Parts: sequence; structure tokens; C-alpha cells
Amino acid sequence: MQYLRKYLIAAILLFSAVAGWSQSLLIPMDDAQKDHLKSYGIAFWSLQKEHTVDWLLNYRGGSFMSKYDKKLEDECKVRGVSYELLSDGQAAEIITQINDPSVNMDVVKLEKAPRMAVYSPKEGLTPSDDAVILVLKYAEIPFDLIYDNEILKGDLPKYDWLHLHHEDFTGQFNKTGRGNSPKFKEDKALQEITAHKYGFQKVSKMKLAVAQRIREFCAGGGFLFAMCSGADSFDIALSAVNTDIVDEIYDGDPYDPKAQSKLDFSQTLAFQNFNVGLGDLTRQFSDIDVTHTRKVDQQHDFFTLFDFSAKWDVVPSMLTQNHERVIKGFKGLATAFNKDKLKPSVTIMGELKTANEARYIHGEYGKGRWTFYGGHDPERYTYNTNDPPTDLALHPNSPGYRLILNNVLFPAARKKKQKT
Repeated sequence: MQYLRKYLIAAILLFSAVAGWSQSLLIPMDDAQKDHLKSYGIAFWSLQKEHTVDWLLNYRGGSFMSKYDKKLEDECKVRGVSYELLSDGQAAEIITQINDPSVNMDVVKLEKAPRMAVYSPKEGLTPSDDAVILVLKYAEIPFDLIYDNEILKGDLPKYDWLHLHHEDFTGQFNKTGRGNSPKFKEDKALQEITAHKYGFQKVSKMKLAVAQRIREFCAGGGFLFAMCSGADSFDIALSAVNTDIVDEIYDGDPYDPKAQSKLDFSQTLAFQNFNVGLGDLTRQFSDIDVTHTRKVDQQHDFFTLFDFSAKWDVVPSMLTQNHERVIKGFKGLATAFNKDKLKPSVTIMGELKTANEARYIHGEYGKGRWTFYGGHDPERYTYNTNDPPTDLALHPNSPGYRLILNNVLFPAARKKKQKT
């Protein structure tokens, strides 16, 4: 009996010793993190290796935690991402703290790497300075470029996540025709070739069909993310399904003078009751965007992220994870959205409190979700087409770029019902 007792004690001690070596790896996302942007790439890499990742909402800036793996630790070292090794006891303490009903934290399990696509031309005028393309490449998150050809051929259902670059879905080529520049001529010629290939007489009709396919993708459960003019021009194109808002310089015939009264706001995702900019003399697509009317200088141009309940409003909590709550503003073809033009169902996640503008918005459509983010580049206040692309190695902790990457990881989350 005494021998058996000694054997059991030895076995317990051995088990405890082995358990003590079991570890978790924490990627902190507060100010202790050297490279916030590449941290998302590490989380995505883990999902690609079929390892689950716990996203710790509101814990140290929205940190990531996984079971320890030597390859994961090595990958963090190679990419320059800060990490901490935890014993099982320490990891359990963190989970206990997060699960406390009195704290605004939660754990979301990320399970599968989403299939990523960026809607962008593959030839000609490729927007190499697109913020999403830049940050996906910097974070080493793989994606496919798809454009009108692929969408019209029916390839979109292959993907879980789609980003719309600064596209003009109205078929007005960002209203750059009056200058008749070589860039405008090239863009127009390339897009007309594609339109005619698929039986469309006008680029505007092709873009409408593409926008409708993208809307169907979202309705079927896809996740849509758009920045700058990719957001407002998308809804404008959908609303103009029964009319012509495009001037003669772009499609060969004048716009419908009664176009405004024929807009159908039931077709849109986010915006309603807006007025479109008809004619070539105005560069403004509509009064959704406040770029031309806002009176905010750079010194005061900041927007604030809303604080959502992580345990109750899980989705917006994921999309607003950050180590900073006040984000510096930045301009674009569409800088910010007029709050008076938002549909009641839209969730505002970031706004400029001193003005009537939303910068970061989200909503549901069918089985899917969408997020629109105003502005062109979170680390460049103004944008000029001749400027070189932003070097994100100089901005590894950018809170503005973090908002993009929150959307990248969102489709990987185990779905929870939103409680409000």
C-alpha cells in the first residue's frame, strides 16, 4: 500500500511537471507591441496552419492568444512581432478575467483563414497605392486580385471576403473626363473593351451589373469592405438602376434630367435620400460624401471609435479593436459620410463628434456584412496620384490601418449571435 502511494505521488508530480511546460503564446496588442500590423499576419498565418486563435476583445488592445508552437514562436521572431509565453495557469487567469461579467471583454475564437479577394484591375491602372493592398502585403496576408472579368464570369463565390478599391461604380471614371488626360483615356478604353466583351453598351451598365453581383455575394454570406469612393459610388450605382446619371462625355449620351427623382434607395446597402451630382461640371458624386462641404482643418481632424459591449455587441467590438480610441483623420475622393444620409440600420463605429459625419460604418445585408471606411490612406492626410505608396515599415503601429485588418480577420470568427 505504501509503495502504491509513493507511485501515485510520483505520477502526480510528473504530470504537474509536464503540465507546467505546457504554454500559450500571447501576442499583445497594446503599446507593448512592436508591430501591430504584422501581428494580424501572424494570426492569419496560424489559421492557415489550421490552428485556432483566441481574439481577446478589449484585453490589452485586442490581443491574440494561441497554444504554444515552436514554429509560431519562430514566425513571430522572423516577422518582428512581440510575444509573451504563458503557462497554462497564466492563460487560464486571463480567460477568467475576461469572462468576469463586470468587465467589458470577451473571447472570440478564430477558426479558419478566410479566402481573400481585392477588386482591382490587374493591368493598366492598377492602384498600387490602395491602402488595403498595401497593408495586406505588409502583413503578409495572401489575397487574389479580381476585377470585372472574374465577377461577371461568376468567380466571386469562391471567396469569403472582398475589398473594393477606390473604384467609381457609376461608370464616370471618377469624373476626370473634362481634362481628357492620358490616364482617363486609358482607363476608359480598357473598361469599354471589357463592357463590350460581356454585351454591355456602356461601362456604367457593366459597373451596375458588377455592383449587383457584389451585393448578391454579400447577401449570400460574404463580407464586403470598401474605402474611399468604393463605398459611396457603389450605393449610388445601385440606386440608379432605373435611370441614367452619367453625362455625355463618359457614355455618349446625356444624363436623364429626371434622374434624381428616379433613384431607388431600396437597392442600396448603407445610404438613402442622397442627391447625386449630375453633369460633368461637378466632381462630387453625391452629398453622401462631405469632402467639399466640411470645415475641418488637419489640426482638428480626428475621429473617435465607439466603445461597444464586447459581450453583447461582439461584431462592432471586433471591428473597433485598437490600442487607441482617437484616430487621426485622412482625406480621399470620399473622406467622410453625411450622417443624415445613413439608413437607420447602419451602425456608426467611428465619427467626428464636432461635425455631422461618420468615418467608419457597418451593417448587415442578407446573410452577410459590410463595412465602409472613409478616406484614402490612414497615414497620409491628403492624397496625390503622383505620390509614392506609403511605406508601412514606417508606420507599424498605425491605429488607422488596424481598422482595416480588424475587418480582414472578422470572417474567421466563430459566429455568435449579436445580443442587441
